[in-house]
Amino acid sequence: MSKNSPASSGNAPRRITVHGVDFSGADSGGSAKIRICERELSAKSVVTVRGRLDRHGLRQAILESCKDGRDHLWRIDAPFGLPLECFAESRPAGMAEGELSWRIVAEWIASFETAREWRGAMRELSRREPRRACDRVLHTPMAPMNLRVFKQTFTVIKEILVPLAREGVAIMPVSMPVTGKPLVRVCESCPASILYNRSWPAKGYKGTGEPPRALREELIGLLRKDGLEIPSNFAVEAIHDVEADLLDALIMVTDPIQSSVPAEYALAAAVESWIY
Repeated sequence: MSKNSPASSGNAPRRITVHGVDFSGADSGGSAKIRICERELSAKSVVTVRGRLDRHGLRQAILESCKDGRDHLWRIDAPFGLPLECFAESRPAGMAEGELSWRIVAEWIASFETAREWRGAMRELSRREPRRACDRVLHTPMAPMNLRVFKQTFTVIKEILVPLAREGVAIMPVSMPVTGKPLVRVCESCPASILYNRSWPAKGYKGTGEPPRALREELIGLLRKDGLEIPSNFAVEAIHDVEADLLDALIMVTDPIQSSVPAEYALAAAVESWIY
């Protein structure tokens, strides 16, 4: 592992548990559809898989991890913020005044009852679907306001991130403590970005039929070569899961793409979020 990874501190690497969360923005709180894989970030470590959770269960799991005195990095596959471009000309009704920050945007999003209501308010500003700096740099497949993604954007911010931020949990890099290094950190991740960064197949592994199944099997092999000890039962399940939910969670327990935001994107990432 790189000495500059989030798992390191000082001269010796800190033992940290990474949690890969395949998120769900589905109605009914995610309907116990969220998949979570976990492992200790080290050269060789065994991956474990939690039972399925809904969004309430995910939020509680993160809060519980704050009580054990250990380092945790929660990587969630959902957009944590919106592009600055959305608010370049004007702010929507109901958004707080003052210097634009992630918290101001997030609290405004959380004020809506449903994702559809929020999307309607956004479309009154503009019908464009701009991409964030991290989307462009790290090659995410879709923008946060895309029709296929907006429910995930809304629910992760309203039901997970805003409540956690109110509890003082660190949200990288948009809501961090002024001093000290938090033991528990929550960050945005993206399986497609991870695969692209590693030059592994990033498309075509979801769906029915032999070509996607063979590609899922290939990716399991690549993850194992990368140092993940994936028990056979989980590997078989991931290979036969046509939606690739479990595989996506496994991809997100690899070493993070990077440990910090590049300096030239730091100001934008403080509002828009970044991908790790």
